[in-house]
Amino acid sequence: DNGTEAGTGAGAGAPRGHLSVGLIELNRPKALNALSDALFSDLIHATETLNGMDGIGSIVITGKGKAFAAGADIQEMSEKEFSDVYKQNMFAQWADITKISKPMIAAVNGFALGGGCELAMMCDIILASSNAKFGQPEINLGIIPGAGGTQRLVRSIGKSKAMEMVLTGNMIDADRAERDGLVARVYDGREELVEGAIGMGLLIGQKSQLAVRMAKEAVDAADEMTLEQGLNFERRLFHSLFATKDQKEGMSAFLSKREPHFTHT
Repeated sequence: DNGTEAGTGAGAGAPRGHLSVGLIELNRPKALNALSDALFSDLIHATETLNGMDGIGSIVITGKGKAFAAGADIQEMSEKEFSDVYKQNMFAQWADITKISKPMIAAVNGFALGGGCELAMMCDIILASSNAKFGQPEINLGIIPGAGGTQRLVRSIGKSKAMEMVLTGNMIDADRAERDGLVARVYDGREELVEGAIGMGLLIGQKSQLAVRMAKEAVDAADEMTLEQGLNFERRLFHSLFATKDQKEGMSAFLSKREPHFTHT
């Protein structure tokens, strides 16, 4: 019981041109899915594998048991020295998750703390069950977040609320996370949450995957560019989609009042 389980069954039997959803479950329930080096390596391998599959349109990550992921593995970290973590550039490899080109949906059930919250924020959309709890409690261990907690959180919920979470180590519940803008939607239970995440993934899988990929690129660029640069980048991507068959098909279908049949070309 240590690793990830990846499945691609969601959306089997989808109409031609509609893509399925890859489902990854973090599977260390006894350790509340604490993100050990081995587990995160498995996660990166699973996401990269699904990212390379033509029939998959998006990827859902969720946790088995009572937690999404309760942080990095403290046992594993507790004995390390500065020279160890500095030389191995600890957590740098976690950023590989953000290089996945397909939309990533975090389906957060239960605890998403420390590295678990940071993993959720590396995804494109965060959905939560009503019992979800988000937090960056590293301050309680005499450290700070090291995988994006101080950077992505402030971009998501603003400086004051991010400072409160990072400096106090306090957790926030699902309703507050949605109100603050960290979470897109809250579901009643884990089953409804995973169903909702897969349903959203299937909806994305009905769209032109060229447009989906460019939309993700454009939104992600907003954090890295000035407004003027971002608007120019968006406009160029918009223009480039007029070179695709899917743009012709999408507009033709709209004008003919029929469903589009995208070929992702």
